[in-house]
Amino acid sequence: MKILKRTVLLLLVMIALMFAAIFLFWMPSVKESPYQFVTMWGQTGNNAGEFRDPTGLAVTENELFVSDSRNGRIQVFDHNGIFLRQFSGTGQEASTLKRPMNLALLNDRLYVADYWQDRIFVFTLAGELVRLIGEAGSGPGQFNAPGGLAVASNGDLYIADFYNQRVQQLNNEGGFIRQWGTTGKVGILSGQLNYPTDVAVSRDGRLFVADGYNDRIQVFSSSGEFITRWGGPLGLNIKGPFNGWFQTISSIEVDGSDFVYAADFYNSRVQKFTADGDFVNVFGEAGDEGHQFDRVVAIAVTEAGTVFVSDFGHNRIQKWQSSGGLTEGQTP
Repeated sequence: MKILKRTVLLLLVMIALMFAAIFLFWMPSVKESPYQFVTMWGQTGNNAGEFRDPTGLAVTENELFVSDSRNGRIQVFDHNGIFLRQFSGTGQEASTLKRPMNLALLNDRLYVADYWQDRIFVFTLAGELVRLIGEAGSGPGQFNAPGGLAVASNGDLYIADFYNQRVQQLNNEGGFIRQWGTTGKVGILSGQLNYPTDVAVSRDGRLFVADGYNDRIQVFSSSGEFITRWGGPLGLNIKGPFNGWFQTISSIEVDGSDFVYAADFYNSRVQKFTADGDFVNVFGEAGDEGHQFDRVVAIAVTEAGTVFVSDFGHNRIQKWQSSGGLTEGQTP
C-alpha cells in the first residue's frame, strides 16, 4: 500500500512539473505596451462600405484595400473608413473576381488570390485589371484554391496553394521556381504543410508561412531551406488559447521592423512575434462589443504601427494602434 501511495505521489509530482515546464516555456508573457482600439466600420450587405466575408487586407500610405469575398469585389477606403471606390475585374466570366481572398501589394500593383478562379489577379491601384496568373490544377504554376500570397521586392510571387498542400514560388511572369510541401499530402514535420492559408516575405527574403491547420508558423530562408517553426509546444499541431498558441492561422504579415503578426482565427485575436518566433504581444477577444471580434481572418500593418483587422463574423473592419514600445528590451 505504501509503495502504491509513493507511486501515485511521484506521478502527481511529475505531472505538476510537466505543467510547470509548459507554462514557463510555452505560455510567454506580453513584452510590449497594449494595443488600443481606435474605430471600426462595416456591416453585413452588398452596398458600398458593407461586406459579406471581408477576407483579405492590404494597406498603402493613404488607403486600405479590402477583399470583400462573397461579394466578389475589392473595396477601397481611407484609413478612417471612408469609402473611396470598388472594383472586381472586366465583367467577363474568366476575368472577374469570384472569391477574392488575401491580398498583396508591390509598388502600384495589387495582387489578389481568387479562391474559386484558381488564379492570381493583378490590378492597378485604381482597379484596372492588368493580367492573370495561373490556372486550375496540381502542376507547377497551377492552383487549387489559392488563399494567400506575398510579393517579394524583385517581383517573385509566393502563393499559399491551399488544397494542393503547398506554397509555390513563381517569377513575375508566372514561371515556376520552387515549392514547399508535397503536392496533395498533409504533414506535420518541418517543411510539411497542412492547408497553408497565407504567406509573407521579410525584407531579407525570409518566407513566413501560415501553416493553417497545423496551427503554427514555419520560416524558410531566401534559398528555400527550413529555419524554424513555432506555435504551441514544439510547433507540432497542438492548438490552444494561450500566448504563442493558435487555433488556425488565417493570415500573416511582416512589418517594416520584421515583427510578425498572425490572425489567430478561432481565438478571435491578433498575435505579434519577433522574426525568430519570440512572443511579443496579443490583442483582441471573442465577443460582440466594438473592440471584440468574431474570428479574425486578416490583418494589415502600416509603417506607423496601425493594425487593420478583418472581423470576419461581424462583417466589419477594426483599426487598432500601438500605444507604446517594448517593455523588456525586446528587439525584432
